[in-house]
Amino acid sequence: MTAPYDVITMGRIGVDIYPLRTGVPLAQVDTFGKFLGGSATNVAVAAARLGRRAAVVTRTGQDAFGDYLHQALREFGVDDRWVTAVDRYPTPVTFCEVFPPDDFPLYFYRLPKAPDLEIHTHELDLDAIRAARIFWMTGTGLCAEPSRSSTLTALEARARSGITVFDLDWRPMFWPGDVGTEGQVAAGPRDEPRELYAQALRHATVAVGNLDECEVAVGERDPEAAARALLAAGAELAVVKQGPKGVLALHRDGTRADVPPVPVEVVNGLGAGDAFGGALCHGLLAGWELERVMRYANAAGAIVAGRLACSSAMPYEHEVAQVLAGGPFPAQDPVPAPPQDTRNGAAPPGAAPDRPSGTRPGTEPARPSGTPSAAPSETSSGTSAPGALS
Repeated sequence: MTAPYDVITMGRIGVDIYPLRTGVPLAQVDTFGKFLGGSATNVAVAAARLGRRAAVVTRTGQDAFGDYLHQALREFGVDDRWVTAVDRYPTPVTFCEVFPPDDFPLYFYRLPKAPDLEIHTHELDLDAIRAARIFWMTGTGLCAEPSRSSTLTALEARARSGITVFDLDWRPMFWPGDVGTEGQVAAGPRDEPRELYAQALRHATVAVGNLDECEVAVGERDPEAAARALLAAGAELAVVKQGPKGVLALHRDGTRADVPPVPVEVVNGLGAGDAFGGALCHGLLAGWELERVMRYANAAGAIVAGRLACSSAMPYEHEVAQVLAGGPFPAQDPVPAPPQDTRNGAAPPGAAPDRPSGTRPGTEPARPSGTPSAAPSETSSGTSAPGALS
């Protein structure tokens, strides 16, 4: 019998298109890098980088970008057997602008609908999900059907076996109607998301989120009150990310950890929270005491914040150990320059790629709630950098 996976994640996937220079507006960028993206997928990559057997449940378009994502997952050592294609929707693409230390606007192209929201219940391998040592799901998976029902079915199949992590992952622009408008980020109708979050929390053993996400889930912004509300809602461990104030972790048994951020010279804060998530999984699987887990996850997030990309920036064990020992932050291998394409009719360097015929991607410029342009974001992994936004 095949051994169970250490980590199975379920949720978003896409292609991140990042400028290869920082401090340049998107309208003026002429050189981009292409990377595997999507929060749940990045968490699987982060866990795999730390030596864990990881897989992701998600969907792509039936297109060249979908092919690229399969290739990238395999190169990162993440099992892609549950990554399937949807014929009628293109693979999502996300552009960003990089203005260190704290301004990273995102532009999501997920219209008319992202394939990763087309995960159907009958397609789930519930035996594998039930057997996984950690199952990781996200709030975005609850925003639309059939992903919503599939996510809740997967949670029910877990029956609180092993470790089940609910990444609160509040993305208002992905929710339908008034719930998802920019005007509802700070206040407004959140009844539907809160009800769905409550359903998921009943099945989760670990809840992870920043203060905005905690407010959506349980109506609390104070870190201590939010953590206790998450425990009351069903979690055994609540992890509240507070940006420049660090991380508060509170366990049902009374154990707590208040961990300060790891100072870092920020290059790109996108992906720091996903590195935190993968390292959190690694530490929980190792059985470490709570403060050690949080310090390890903070260090992993800080490393990614000091690098340009997300998935390819996820640290290895020796790199996290180096930072925890007080050593210098390890440099990431340089991003390779884009190759020259000499095919007849190919677009010149810097030109936009063709998109699938008949599709018109929708743009959703996004600065998640709690991300002011002049202050570190509460989406942080607990480093002094902004946290994962992809």
